[in-house]
Amino acid sequence: MSLTEPIRSPIAVRRLLKSLQNHPRNYVLVSLCLHTALRISDILRLGTNDVYDFATGKPRTEISLTESKTKKRKTIALHKNVISALKKYRPQAKPNAPLILNAHTGNAISRVQAYRIISLAAKDIGQRTSCHSLRKTFGYHSWQNGVCPIIVMNIYNHSSMKITERYLGIQQDHLNTAYLALRI
Repeated sequence: MSLTEPIRSPIAVRRLLKSLQNHPRNYVLVSLCLHTALRISDILRLGTNDVYDFATGKPRTEISLTESKTKKRKTIALHKNVISALKKYRPQAKPNAPLILNAHTGNAISRVQAYRIISLAAKDIGQRTSCHSLRKTFGYHSWQNGVCPIIVMNIYNHSSMKITERYLGIQQDHLNTAYLALRI
C-alpha cells in the first residue's frame, strides 16, 4: 500500500474542488474520487451511460459497476455534489463514450493524466495529493462525520479493519481524543 495520506482539512477539500470549478471534466473527476471511494482505474472505466440516463437526459442517482481489483459488484449512491457536477459536464452525447474524456484522442484520459490533474490542482492550493489520497479522504471524512468504521471497511472492500485503519490515517491524537472524551 502506498504512503499517501487523506486530506484531513475540510477547508482544503473545498478549496481543491473550488479550484476546478471552471474545468468541468476535472471537477467531475475529483468529485467522483472524493464522493465514491472508487479507485482511479474504476473511475476512468466509467462510460457516459454509467452516469447519465439517456432517456431522461439527466445524471443517474446511483451507479453500478464491477470493481476491477476485487471483481466485486458494487452499487454506489451518487452524492448531490457529484450529480451537480455531472449536470454541468456532458462530454459526448453518445452512450458508451468514456466519461472522463481526452478531447484529443476520444478515449478516456490515462491514469498518468488523472494523477497530473489532481496533483497540479492540489499544488495550486498548497497540498500534496494523489488519486489514491482522494480515495482515502472519502473514508477519513466519513469516519470523522460519524460513519461506523465497519461501513467504511465494507465500502473499501477491505479484508480487515487494520487495513482500513491505515487508510483512515488514524494517528495518536485521534486515540488521545478517545481516551480523554470518555465520561463514566
